[in-house]
Amino acid sequence: MKHKGKWKPVSLSLFSMWDMMSAAVVCRQLDCGSALSIETIHVDNTDVWEIATSCGQSESAIRECVSISTFSTQDILKITCSDSIRLVKGNSLCSGRLEVKSNQRWSSVCGDDFDQQDAEVVCRELGCGAPSVLQGALYGEVEAPMWTKEFQCGGHESALLDCRTSGSDRNTCSPGEAVGLTCSGRKGAAALILFDFLLNVTSFSSFPLVCSEANFVRLVGGSSRCAGELEVKQQGVWRKARHHVGQWNLKTADALCRQQDCGSAVSTGWIQSSRSVPVWRINSTCLQSGSAVSDCVSTTTDTDSFHLEVKCSDSVRLLNGNSLCSGRLEVKSNQRWSSVCEDDFDQQDAEVVCRELGCGAPSVLQGALYGEVEDPMWTKEFQCGGHESALLDCRTSGSDRNTCSPGKAVGLTCSGRRGAAALILQQVTSFI
Repeated sequence: MKHKGKWKPVSLSLFSMWDMMSAAVVCRQLDCGSALSIETIHVDNTDVWEIATSCGQSESAIRECVSISTFSTQDILKITCSDSIRLVKGNSLCSGRLEVKSNQRWSSVCGDDFDQQDAEVVCRELGCGAPSVLQGALYGEVEAPMWTKEFQCGGHESALLDCRTSGSDRNTCSPGEAVGLTCSGRKGAAALILFDFLLNVTSFSSFPLVCSEANFVRLVGGSSRCAGELEVKQQGVWRKARHHVGQWNLKTADALCRQQDCGSAVSTGWIQSSRSVPVWRINSTCLQSGSAVSDCVSTTTDTDSFHLEVKCSDSVRLLNGNSLCSGRLEVKSNQRWSSVCEDDFDQQDAEVVCRELGCGAPSVLQGALYGEVEDPMWTKEFQCGGHESALLDCRTSGSDRNTCSPGKAVGLTCSGRRGAAALILQQVTSFI
């Protein structure tokens, strides 16, 4: 970086942590597409400029985040950007509307010129996993200028601009046909999405891609896949994790549990090992903001004897509440979350749920609304004795329920660790 008229390598400021989100800001400001990787190179006795991570992540100009280093031993930052492709307006570094750069100009891509093999090349070029289909994710319409050629990738190319293109040009693109892409692997679930919007009516068309979900976050050593020591896979290496920026608390752990489809956070804390081991450090603030875990992990080499442990509820969760122990109840069975109807749920059932979530006892309050029953719906009546440790350990009725009256969604607030206690049976007679 050139600062005060001098070019110098860039290092971390003291107590800062660089992750992929920080690197993405640099790539964007240099007009170099998306961030592919970040690493540190250790050097001695080298003059460097320091950059504060928090400043960089706030989208401040890089030059506004620079200071003079007072240390002679430094970790120099090395960042690789995609250069010729990027995903914009997505909810992670591997999702968004696809744009391609040619002759120093970024262009949107029309869905009619893009298929599964093209998507595979893009995801691989971005350092992500394979693409597949998801419907409903909206990243915006085609914006001018528009890419005018059809991509004809074989699927093996290392970069999208290495692919052959059609000889004829395209000058128009139908509404809703902007290529929106989410890739699995390092950063999230996979999907290629084409947006079909006509007037005020929304529908979706998508390519039949095959999912290849790679797990880069895991909890190990617990009673299930949803409990244990947190480990993260970064640069192909599994390591234990420790937080660095921000506060690691139940809210942070809850964000992780939800990303792992493991319900709500029940507890979190530290495990101390007998010796220091290599760790990945997690930016807690980044994770709480809704970013994928692997977007919030630093690649800085570090060691520590304290590691994060997280326990998630796995089979029950509360949604749309104002705390971690309040919300509309959902139950997971056969990897599917289901809403619960109030007619199938009572005080003893509520006691089991609150205890399973690590909260205090429930009671009845009326008027707190956390939403209606949504499909799919739990079809059995719970018949808990109140002593069970998990809701799915309770007996259930033999008959099935297929409908639920309006306003009968189970809304639950528990006391103790997180808030006042209430079992809320939502008596709403009208949606209007």
